[in-house]
Amino acid sequence: MKIDSSATGRGHTAKYDRIGVGYREIRQPDPRLASLIAGALGDARTVVNVGAGAGSYEPEDREVTAVDPSQVMLDQHPGTRKVKAGAEELPFEEGQFDAAMAVMTVHHWPDPARGLAELRRVSRRQAVFTWDPEHSTELWFFEEYLPQIGERERSSFVPLSVVTGELDAHTVVPFPVPHDFTDGFRAAFWRRPESYLDPAVRAASSTFASLPASVVEPAVARLREDLRSGAWQRRHAGLLERESVDYGYRLVLAGA
Repeated sequence: MKIDSSATGRGHTAKYDRIGVGYREIRQPDPRLASLIAGALGDARTVVNVGAGAGSYEPEDREVTAVDPSQVMLDQHPGTRKVKAGAEELPFEEGQFDAAMAVMTVHHWPDPARGLAELRRVSRRQAVFTWDPEHSTELWFFEEYLPQIGERERSSFVPLSVVTGELDAHTVVPFPVPHDFTDGFRAAFWRRPESYLDPAVRAASSTFASLPASVVEPAVARLREDLRSGAWQRRHAGLLERESVDYGYRLVLAGA
């Protein structure tokens, strides 16, 4: 099944058409987050994954329909039920799905409130994984090397209170990021700083894609030198002993 209904989400489309090539190799679903999301979907048999990208965290034992506005991302999706559309205009009937899921995507939607309303319209249960921009603990990379990203993301991510309010959520589950987290988003490499030196890692992240190379590359060069000299290790000796850190990632649950 393939439907093209891409009138909305063009900004999201353009970004992921540009950075999406090779995305699946870096963004490997982490089994701990996958288990959390699968549990949140409960007994749902039919699931719509909005902003599905390459299909991360879709449970294999359900009938999943993937929705994304980027053809580059859908081309990497292994499923057979794929729909090219924006979150704000889902081409489905009311209550068509048992559950809807959305993973690290709401901040890309041109109209988050409308998109979240669409999730509620087409499903009886919703599970949305997002980042809370009001969370106090920030990743060291953005504090010390690229404050421009921290500032931009805090202004572009949808506040957790808005997500919970629009969904009429009943549960919010924190997800501290494990030190060996396999999915290369934003804070995944908090205890593996050398990973941020890899252009392929940065290329698979919309976080880094939001700034020009003229800004990112000098910051990466400073990190490289701090790792070489041991300055980073001295500053973050305590961090290197931790198993996980709560950087503000949350799974929001709503519906029946």
